[in-house]
Amino acid sequence: MSRCLAVLNEVFGYPAFRGPQAEIVEHVAAGGDCLVLMPTGGGKSLCFQIPSLVRREAGYGVGIVVSPLIALMQDQVAALTEAGVKAAHLNSSLSGAEMAATERALLRGEIEILYVAPERLMTARFIDLLERIPVALFAIDEAHCVSQWGHDFRPEYIQLSMLHERFPGIPRIALTATADAQTRDEIIERLALDDARIFISSFDRPNIRYRIVEKDNARSQLLDFIRAEHRHPTGTDAGIVYCLSRRKVDETAEWLKTQGINALPYHAGMDAQIRQRHQQMFQHDEGVVMVATIAFGMGIDKPDVRFVAHMDLPKSIEGYYQETGRAGRDGLAANAWMAYGLGDVVQQRRMIDESEADEVHKRVSTAKLDALLGLCETATCRRVRLLDYFGEPSQPCGNCDTCLEPPDTWDATREAQMALSCVYRVARASGVHYGAGHLIDILRGTVTERVTQRAHQTLSTFGIGAALAEPEWRAIFRQLVAYGLLAIDHEGHGALVLTDASRAVLKGERNVTLRRYVKPTKVRQTARSGARTDPTDGMSGHQRARWERLRSWRAETARSDGVPAYVIFHDATLAELARTAPATLAELRGIPGIGVRKLERFGEALIDAIAEA
Repeated sequence: MSRCLAVLNEVFGYPAFRGPQAEIVEHVAAGGDCLVLMPTGGGKSLCFQIPSLVRREAGYGVGIVVSPLIALMQDQVAALTEAGVKAAHLNSSLSGAEMAATERALLRGEIEILYVAPERLMTARFIDLLERIPVALFAIDEAHCVSQWGHDFRPEYIQLSMLHERFPGIPRIALTATADAQTRDEIIERLALDDARIFISSFDRPNIRYRIVEKDNARSQLLDFIRAEHRHPTGTDAGIVYCLSRRKVDETAEWLKTQGINALPYHAGMDAQIRQRHQQMFQHDEGVVMVATIAFGMGIDKPDVRFVAHMDLPKSIEGYYQETGRAGRDGLAANAWMAYGLGDVVQQRRMIDESEADEVHKRVSTAKLDALLGLCETATCRRVRLLDYFGEPSQPCGNCDTCLEPPDTWDATREAQMALSCVYRVARASGVHYGAGHLIDILRGTVTERVTQRAHQTLSTFGIGAALAEPEWRAIFRQLVAYGLLAIDHEGHGALVLTDASRAVLKGERNVTLRRYVKPTKVRQTARSGARTDPTDGMSGHQRARWERLRSWRAETARSDGVPAYVIFHDATLAELARTAPATLAELRGIPGIGVRKLERFGEALIDAIAEA
């Protein structure tokens, strides 16, 4: 057995590496540089934690982990400490006295793994500190933050190329769960990883079910989804609901509370202490639904988030993938749900146009939004479309809405011509452009004050689309925008204008196939998702009793240690304990997730808890 595998078993309690982990940790432990692309929940942290410990044993010193995420640092340090590793972090959450104590421990060689924020790493004081101690490796987590084209660019990350210049003999491992080909190239260039090995795991998270619905009454749709998929006798599963604005976060959280959901708001405009308290409640308590802007979630290591819902369209596929990846990190079934409508497209396009970015960045942002719209509107497998964006070929998954309930498509060429012609004739008659609502009134022959004021009832397109209902026309306009046949004139307050591509449709030279509008219905729970979500599925009555006793013991222990319950043991470990009922320390040692330190600390208590059930 290699030393890396032995550390995996002794410290973390797992018998074998997953996927490319073994090759990565052996490469880094031997002193090699690498770039690792691995999905959230795929085990990225072990890829630098184990080489750090192995290299320390060989006399190389401390492992330095660069992370922009205070919550992740705190979670991982707590988990490492519980496993018997001497870990610490340096970031703005510490007092001056605490920072000084950590630095003294570092100089004395008492820390095995140190997490540090990039802005602190780059200070002259800290660089001087590093030059006085042996360093085993540098791990640069969330490496996509170096990309100016990415969804989470952080300027301080660009300076990290200095590590290669100041510490040329120390191996570096850069890690990310989210990077298309362009972002990968930028990571390599900016971090000077030209000679590094590149390890790309599958981006697929097969346990996540993707579902995107047409936005009708988004709040009610969200509630139906939570109640159908994530409501059970003991409460509601833990989940995250993302909203674009702070106001919408507050309103959605308050409304969910009135519906019996344990929801909390989180955004940058809140009092810092309240925001911190909400984050701790989400991490420590069960069944909390966090309603948040994208300021929340990155670096949250909570493994049992069962769903991520988007009430508004994200900016890119990278953002969507990163945010949905916060669900189901434990490998059990999880849901990614999003409500999406024409207003979302208008809003995101306006945000791009009104941003202070230069034209190059605006073009890149528009292309990324277009790719996301393609994912939303696809009539084929969403997972295939999602993975294709990251350059990974795949087959239909059978676990997304378009696979489970294939959408009905239709030849909408005639209706597209009606819509485009209406846009053209209204603009020609009025000299100005209008939004979808007014255009739909004209197409359906609805006599409104606005229509008559502008004499639009006299247009040849007035009433030609009366056979279709307003929601059907709205779906058509949304898809025409998504496919680039209509553009949004933000100076005209979201008015629609023809694009060059629309000319071929109007001339009959191009056919248009669209998804047919389907009236939103309540989400129906499916056996496949419901069965796989419950780690107790298939347990006998005695086993379930052991499960509940073990959960109570874990909650008490976590409260005593001041850490989230999952830092003590994951649900998967408790479920295995409940099923097998080990009665000796030797039998406990064979349970995945129980290493030497946890066996020493919790072994007898676990045996007692199992015997009491």
